[in-house]
Amino acid sequence: MKLRFDESQITNIANRYKYPREEEELLELRSQIEEKGCLTKDQLRLVAKWKAPRSARHVEKNTHEYIKEVTSFAFSAKDERSRIKILTIIDGVSWPTASVILHLFHKDQYPILDFRALWSSGLDVPNQYKFSFWWPYVEFCRDVANRTAVAMRVLDRAMWQYSKENQKA
Repeated sequence: MKLRFDESQITNIANRYKYPREEEELLELRSQIEEKGCLTKDQLRLVAKWKAPRSARHVEKNTHEYIKEVTSFAFSAKDERSRIKILTIIDGVSWPTASVILHLFHKDQYPILDFRALWSSGLDVPNQYKFSFWWPYVEFCRDVANRTAVAMRVLDRAMWQYSKENQKA
């Protein structure tokens, strides 16, 4: 994996970030979620709607308690594979949405799985997401963020925006 742009440009590219759906409401939830150690159904609805509006309706199939229990486990799990995989058992939560949950609300830094960010790191979207794909991507993004002293949210915005500006349809 290698970024398609110079690492020195991360902040500049991230500053041009424009996503069609507002994320400020999600970012404001972080302290509540960290304090409680889980997501509520209402919070999960917002995350799912932001990441995958077409499949967000499936979140309704879950009970509040189920969401609370599964997300609580994900946030407290010590094993990386457990953290991501457990979230995907929630109806309406695929690997990309699970990655958003970890990205925005886990104490550790995680990238978002998105075709744009993957392209910017030289990767193609796999036919099926697996831990063996996801974990090297997490390590790559953590390494870039640490080496360049930027937050993972900044790196994620830069990778998304670079693809938006440069990837052919």
